[in-house]
Formats: sequence, structure tokens, C-alpha cells
Amino acid sequence: MKEIILLVLFGTIFLNASCQKSKNVQLNFFPASDKNIQYTGRIQFSASKLPAAPPRFWQPGVYFTARFKGTRCEVILNDQVLWGKNHNYLEVVVDGKARRLQTKAAHDTVVVDGLSAGVHSLLVCKNTEANIGYLELVGIRCKQLVKPLPRPLRKIEFIGNSITCGAGADQSEIPCGKGVWQDQHNAYLSYGPTVARALNAQWSLSSVSGIGLIHSCCNLEIEMPQVFDKIDMRDDSLVWNFSKYQPDVVTACLGQNDGVQDSTAFCHAYVEFVQRLRNYYPSAQIILLTSPMADATLTAALKKYLTAVKTELNKRDGNVDTYFFSKQYHNGCDSHPDLKEHEQIAEELRIFIRKKMKW
Repeated sequence: MKEIILLVLFGTIFLNASCQKSKNVQLNFFPASDKNIQYTGRIQFSASKLPAAPPRFWQPGVYFTARFKGTRCEVILNDQVLWGKNHNYLEVVVDGKARRLQTKAAHDTVVVDGLSAGVHSLLVCKNTEANIGYLELVGIRCKQLVKPLPRPLRKIEFIGNSITCGAGADQSEIPCGKGVWQDQHNAYLSYGPTVARALNAQWSLSSVSGIGLIHSCCNLEIEMPQVFDKIDMRDDSLVWNFSKYQPDVVTACLGQNDGVQDSTAFCHAYVEFVQRLRNYYPSAQIILLTSPMADATLTAALKKYLTAVKTELNKRDGNVDTYFFSKQYHNGCDSHPDLKEHEQIAEELRIFIRKKMKW
């Protein structure tokens, strides 16, 4: 088992390869099933009796939180290392200070060290998406887990493609065109979680790179309606229980990979998909978004499609609205939004949701 070490000093977080002295701190092991660990997102929990399998999660943006006492905390994770080579990125947030890390082995430990002796908050978010493989939380070692603070009451779900996944956004360590595809993934800093944090809400990302409503790109053989009810939205057969997360707001950002389509076919499919969402979420406000990375031609088409869909749905469903982004965001890898642009996208959407929901 390898360790990824975060040393926290003077209010900053940075990687450190040696914390030998701190390893003498007495730590206790708390399994992933501990009631003081809170989970958000599509997660496969073991249905068997003890010994239970660790909670397993594929989707970008899935996160868990905990509060602990002491100067040191160790988060023990399993990484699928899909195809024997994919390593997930994750965001580790301690007392509000975030650091993006990558696993180095199938069994890894994230070490947070150099803290004060008081109570600290921990959030760990999966930054990479389902086709990079799953992560599992084995447990947490620390002096003591303490009772969590109440979760935010508000909940938002963000449906979409690579933009919503945060693909191609983070060039802080590896520039575009270097490394491998997932090296620029950052779900935690993508527009959805950024909106949610600004509105004091929980978040869930139901997103897959390349996916479309009726036409996906990049040789992807699935479309959103086929996989929306799955825990792993790439190709898994495990069905998600929608009662576990009932959002107040659902945004759908689809169409970038469909491109300009036959308007009748696209609008009919979108109406059917939103009606399906309504069955899952009877009281949610549903907001249909244009693609923030679309060019002028596609944006014009999406505005027409979404306006027609909204008009049709509002004949019987008054909780469906649209939002059209103000411009094209495309300064990240492969013309995706970069992190700065995700902040701008989030700010546009935050203002709209806050006004719409009177938050």
C-alpha cells in the first residue's frame, strides 16, 4: 500500500514525502460503514452482512465527508486501476483547503498531517469519471471521528456530458496534449459543484463524456436515456435507487455531442426524457441548458430545440425552464471550458437558480 501525504502547515496544503515523526501518533481505524461518514452521489453499498464490501463509486463528483479530531488523518482507498493503467484523480479538502491528487496504486492511503489538535473537516471527491474506473473507501484512520454537521438541505443534480464531468478543464499540472486524457479532469471544480457550494447545496453529477441525447460522439455506444438510471453510467447493470437523492433542482446540459439534429426527433426525445425525469423527481425544478462550449450554429439550434421542448412540456408541467449561456467557453483542452471558465459558467447558473428558486 502506498501513501499520498498532505502536510498542512500555516494554512496551506502541499505534498510531502516524509512525515515519519507524525506516524507515531496513535490512530484508530473507522470502517467505511461508520455512521459519522456521510456519502453523496451514486454509490454501490454492500447488501450483505459483515464483512461488507467497501462502498464503490464510479461517477465523477461523488463525495464523502467526515469530521475528526487530531493532528493526522489517513483515508484508505482502493482504486480499480481499470485496464491495469488508469489511476483516478480525487480532490481532498481539509478545513476548506483543497488539493487535487492522483492515486498511485490499487491500494492507496491519503495522509493528512501537520494539523492542530482540534476538530477538522474532511471532504474527498472523485474528480475522474466512470470510464477511468471505480474508487472504494475502505475506511479512515484518525484519533476520533466526531458527529457530522447537518447536511445542506438543498440538493442539485447536474446531468450532462464531458463539460459537466469537468473534462479538459484543469491544466494546473499537466498541459493539454500531454499525459493521458484524465490528467485534466476536475469534477470538484467543474461548474456543477461550484454552483452547489455557492448555494449551500449538495450536488450529484449524472454525466458521461461524449454522451448525447440521441447521438453520442467518439464511438460511444450509449446515449443518456439508456444509462441514466445506472450507478455506473458508462456500461454497468446496477440500477440506481432514485429515492436516495431527491434534488430540488435538476439541470440538463445535453446536445453538444448530438450536434444539429432533425428538430422533430431531438425535441421528441427530449420531451420523453424530461417526462422520465419527472417520474423520478415529482417536485424538482428542471432546467434545460444550452451547451456552454457550443459554437454559434449549434447554440442557435439548441435555443430553438429547448424553447420548443419547454413549450410542449409546460402544457402540463410548470416546473420546466430553460437557461441559455451568454457566450462560448472553450479555452480548455479540446475546446472544453477551463477552470476559470467553469467559474464563469457557474456564476451565470448560480444567479439564475438563486432567482428561480428564491434561494
